[in-house]
Amino acid sequence: MLELSRIFIKVTEAGSFSKASLQLNMAPSSISRKIDKLELLLGVNLLNRNTRQLTLTPQGLQFLEGAERLLLDADTLVSALKPEAKTPEGNLKVSVFESFGRLHLAPIIAEFLKAYPKVHITLELENQPVDLLTENIDLAVRIGRPVDSGLKARLLVKNKMLLCAAPEYLKQHGEPQAPEDLSQHNCLLLDRYRQKDYWQFQQKKQLSKVAVKGNFNSRGGSPLLQAALQGLGIVQLPDWMLFDTLAEEKLLPCLSEWQTVIDEQHCGDIYALYKAAKYPNPLLRLLIDFIVEHLASRLARISAA
Repeated sequence: MLELSRIFIKVTEAGSFSKASLQLNMAPSSISRKIDKLELLLGVNLLNRNTRQLTLTPQGLQFLEGAERLLLDADTLVSALKPEAKTPEGNLKVSVFESFGRLHLAPIIAEFLKAYPKVHITLELENQPVDLLTENIDLAVRIGRPVDSGLKARLLVKNKMLLCAAPEYLKQHGEPQAPEDLSQHNCLLLDRYRQKDYWQFQQKKQLSKVAVKGNFNSRGGSPLLQAALQGLGIVQLPDWMLFDTLAEEKLLPCLSEWQTVIDEQHCGDIYALYKAAKYPNPLLRLLIDFIVEHLASRLARISAA
């Protein structure tokens, strides 16, 4: 069943028996017989076949999702039973949102690959949500805990948001003295597809929620940081993006006596997300442990500089 399932998955990925035959080094007729045998064992049709293309039946789609999970568990179990290799090796696919990936994760992965040169990592910088199962992602680094109960989460960074602007902007437009003043400023905003954006602040027991607007929105933080450095407006970003610019006074903090509060729909902390499995992938576990250890020391070193 496992061998037949692997062939079935490869056929669905390739889109035809002929393309799958090149990848599997099998004759198309042999692959067709394997799929027939699998359908006979299951008692359902998995594929709609015609001269142009192959398409999944509803039962085929259901079986594909389950087969991918089954094979992942089987492969992980076999790997876990093998004696520990002296040098870890294998392939991992990692997705991380652009600003954090570029600033912090990419350097750590480079250190990891120096330590384990037989490992191959594909890194994708992507601000859009990803489906770990359908896109074959081993590890995703995202803001907030997952709502998908099929995912595991490990905390990487507690997010502290800061408000800041370039000295020339504050000289020209004045520094806000209270959160309400932000409604009169050009605020650089993370694009969350809302009709209105709000920034929230807390001072002791006092809460303030201010509607903000501006002429520049971005899905990622890096463009907002660059716009703020050019004196375009006031920006709200996590401290791990601002260590260097604040230390060099390229940006100056605003409303320092107020604590920025992440809104109720978004947990600002950064997590490593991965698929739940009965037998965790040892290579993935090694990478996550490495990231946790080196990220903490990296951020402490940068913030102290």
